[in-house]
Amino acid sequence: MTELFVNAFIHIRICDILDILLVGLLFYGLYYLVKGTTAIKIFFGIVAIIIGLKIVTLLHMELLSYILGAFVNVGFIALIIIFQPEIRRFLLGIGNTKIAEAFKNFIAGLGFHVREESNFDLTPICEACASMSQDKVGALILLTQENNLNEIVDTGVKIDALISKPLLENIFFKNSPLHDGAMVISNNKIEAARCILPITQNTHLPGSYGLRHRAGIGITENSDCIAIVVSEETGSIRIIKSGKVYDVKASEMKAKIKELSRS
Repeated sequence: MTELFVNAFIHIRICDILDILLVGLLFYGLYYLVKGTTAIKIFFGIVAIIIGLKIVTLLHMELLSYILGAFVNVGFIALIIIFQPEIRRFLLGIGNTKIAEAFKNFIAGLGFHVREESNFDLTPICEACASMSQDKVGALILLTQENNLNEIVDTGVKIDALISKPLLENIFFKNSPLHDGAMVISNNKIEAARCILPITQNTHLPGSYGLRHRAGIGITENSDCIAIVVSEETGSIRIIKSGKVYDVKASEMKAKIKELSRS
């Protein structure tokens, strides 16, 4: 009995322990991504199937092993489609880590172009948001960073105009045909308005967040853009990055946007 116990542990290497820890961290990361969304039930179903496959394989139940194995192999293609927003958010999170940033800086040091710094004219944007906040005019503005938002731009009305306070206010004026939906600002131009955004699947948001806030959170979960939301009900201004919401005053907008664009 003692010999069997010792032999069982002789074959356990440090790499095996590290392998288990990394798999555990991977599953925890996936759980954290889908927590609070409808995808959580699918996640637990996948875990149950994988555990079941390991059990029937250890018990040498060949028929069940074959069926579950085939299901898992084919199912990975479907999972990529089902979890596309979560996978994109996961990869974006990896790209925003300090290790990834150091790697990008290293590549840039070799002479390769990696990142073009955003150079928005924030003054008219902040002034327009301050005015709309005072008049309680709802607005949703997206400032692109590294990722372009071409698929979002295609859902709206293309404008391609220089940024100006009067134009921003006219677009979001309540009787304007373009006031509904989001505005996309890229390359220091208003690229499009009345754009349709994905709504976040996070079910733990405050009840006071309306569709504008949920759309702003949803798009920043799936891209690196910065969303500015002006509430039509309260006139409050919120800036959103990576799904995180920051309440700001009009006078604080410019500094907060610059801070988030560097992170």
